[in-house]
Order: sequence, then structure tokens, then C-alpha cells
Amino acid sequence: MKTTAAAAVAAPGILSAQNTSGAIHIGWIGVGSRGYYLMERLYAGSHDLAQVTAVCDTYSQHLARAKDRVQTMGGNSPKTYQDFQDLLQDPSVDAVVISTPEHLHYPMFLAALKAGKNIYIEKPLAHTIEEGEAMVLAAEQSGKVVQVGTQNRSNSLYQQAKEMVEQGMIGDIHYVRAFWYRNSLPDNPAWRYKVPDDASPQNSDWSKFLGAAPQRDWDPHRYFQWRLYWDYSGGIATDLLVHQTDITNFVCGQSVPASCMASGGIYRWTAAGDDRDTPDTFSAIYEYGDKFHINYSSYFGNDHYGYGENFMGNEGTIEVLNRQILNFYPEKFGGKAPASVSARKELHVDLPGNDNKAVEAHIKNWLEAIQGKAKVIAPTRVGQEAAISGHLATLSFRNNKKILWDDQARKYHFA
Repeated sequence: MKTTAAAAVAAPGILSAQNTSGAIHIGWIGVGSRGYYLMERLYAGSHDLAQVTAVCDTYSQHLARAKDRVQTMGGNSPKTYQDFQDLLQDPSVDAVVISTPEHLHYPMFLAALKAGKNIYIEKPLAHTIEEGEAMVLAAEQSGKVVQVGTQNRSNSLYQQAKEMVEQGMIGDIHYVRAFWYRNSLPDNPAWRYKVPDDASPQNSDWSKFLGAAPQRDWDPHRYFQWRLYWDYSGGIATDLLVHQTDITNFVCGQSVPASCMASGGIYRWTAAGDDRDTPDTFSAIYEYGDKFHINYSSYFGNDHYGYGENFMGNEGTIEVLNRQILNFYPEKFGGKAPASVSARKELHVDLPGNDNKAVEAHIKNWLEAIQGKAKVIAPTRVGQEAAISGHLATLSFRNNKKILWDDQARKYHFA
């Protein structure tokens, strides 16, 4: 998989016959919190490369807000759609951004390829391993340019960390500790985003949101707080962890783990009536086939240590914290470090706002790949590698069993 991903060259994405401006015409599918933010980063970093010509969302207020953003930041008035299939039939759209709940990625992705669109898709690639496998095959057969939204690969600090590892600055590396800690007050539980006062079945297309998920009566909590429910999300494992297993793969030259054990639960905000499925406390242990180990933890009850990864080599440690700080510490060996190690100097870099710049660079990389000027840094197969790690953790947790991955058969089974 690593060889295939490294060799993948993005062919120029063909622009529609109706596009005579040279700018890539983008249709935006899903303009809630993440999609709205991504659009801002597009305009901040690639205003001259693209034009948002269409926006789509099942909630009317999100749709109106996104149209206003395009008019304000882009200077044009986009078409608006409630049904993504209608947007995909627009011949003027060259490429789409899919930033919807993860259970909708699979049908939207395949339909976009069938419609001949290049794609930027938020992580995780899909809601299940099996969907992701089908998406990889379809993308590679289509010849379209696809970027998965694991933007840490476009972060300058992770790129620097990768170079340092390749240069041998921390020696052999067998162990990575990754973590993502958050906290909030009892009146603002994690992922319990405020439901808009006007939300109703009349302005929120509930059936289109559900898609192939189990059918239920209108539930604004599930609609606006979908990360809390297994029907639409893998929780911490696919929303947060995927970023960190992916960047560990990138920095350390890894791909897919051989096994995973996960545990945790709902430990906070447990008042009667809370109907969450996904945990707020989560740990996962990964073993890879070449003596490599990831120790992952996430907790929504304490944010002292924040977010980061410790890449722990036998001659030094690189840590990247909150996507904006990089620290390097050579090992001391109790004052008996070899001369080659003791000669290395500590390094400390702090780049506030670097995650915004990484997202901008990630989007720009995709657009330049469509133009034939670059290779995408996170193609579909690489996105699937990251997603598999997340899905293995979710499956291990939900089944209370260790799970094993067979990379040759492309299947998992429980120990």
C-alpha cells in the first residue's frame, strides 16, 4: 500500500467545458461547522485557484450562511442545492468538497466519481472498512484527483518531524504516544453542539440526513450532534484518533497496524436522559508487524496536556503539540550518551495558527493536483490506511475484544 501511494501521480483533472475562467469550479456538499470552516481556509489560501459555484446542505440556515460566505469572500453568488445529487448533475462543477457526517461519505463519494468530479473528502474516508475499500478501488479506477482531509500531512511541523526521523535524529523508533484531551463545563458537554432555535423538520431534510442509516423519527440532537451516535460516527476513534494514527504513519513510515485493543466508556455527563452512544473516555493500543507500537488516549474531562504525539526513538524524542509546537530532546543515557547523540542540540519551534496554514496548504495541494502541478499528499489509499486504524479501535471497543488485521486478505477478525 505504501508503494502504491508513493507512486500515485495526480493526473490533471479535466475542467468542465463550461469553465472558461481557468479557476476550478467547486461544489460544496455539507456546509455545517467543518464545511464552513474549510471554505474560509480555501479563500484564505487559494482564492486565485478556485471559485465556489454551488453549495449544498440539508439545513436551510447552513445553506443560507454558506451562500453569504461565498458572496462575501468569493464575490459571486453560488447556486444552492438541498440534494447533493442535483449538485452533482451541474455540468459547470469541476470538483466537490464533501464535508458531511461520515455515514454519508460513501454514497456521496461514489456518486461524485460517477459524475466525473474531483473530490476533497473529510476524514474518516468512510463509516466502515468495507465502504473504504470500495471507495479506494473506485477512486483509482476513475482517474480523478482525490484528497482525504487528513491535513496534518500538510503541516510544516509534521513535515519537519518526518525529515528529522529520516535523518536519524531520534535513532530507531518503536514507540509513539499520542493523545487528545479536552474539557468543558457541565452545561456544554463535548459534541453537544447547540441545536438552533428554529430547527425543525420543515427546514432540515431529515430523510436525506439519515440516508441508509436506521430510520428514526425526527431528532434534532442526532441531526446536529451526530458525532455522539454510532449510526453516523465512530466517535473518538474516527473523528480524532484517525488524525494521529495517520500522522504517525506519515512521520514514521508506517501503514496499517496488525492488531488493536481498545477500551473506555461514557464517564462524564451521565445524567438521566443522556442518550449518547460514543465514549468520552477512550484508549487504544496498536501493534504493527515490524516491532512498532502506538499508545493512544483521549479523555474529555481534562485538557491539561492538550493534543499531541511523542515520537520516542532510542536516541531522542520529537513531540508535536497542538499542531503548532515542535520540541526535540536528545536522550541523556544517564550522562553517558554516545558523542554522536550528545552533540545534538534541543530544538523548540512554536508557530501559532499553524493548523489553519496546514488546512490551507492541504486544500491548495489538492487544487494544484487537479491542475497537474502536484501530487496529492493524502490520496484515497492513504486515507483508507488511516481510517482502518480508527475502525479497528471502534470495533475492538464495541465488541470488547482484541482485533487483528490481515493486510493480505484486507479483512479483520477478532482474537
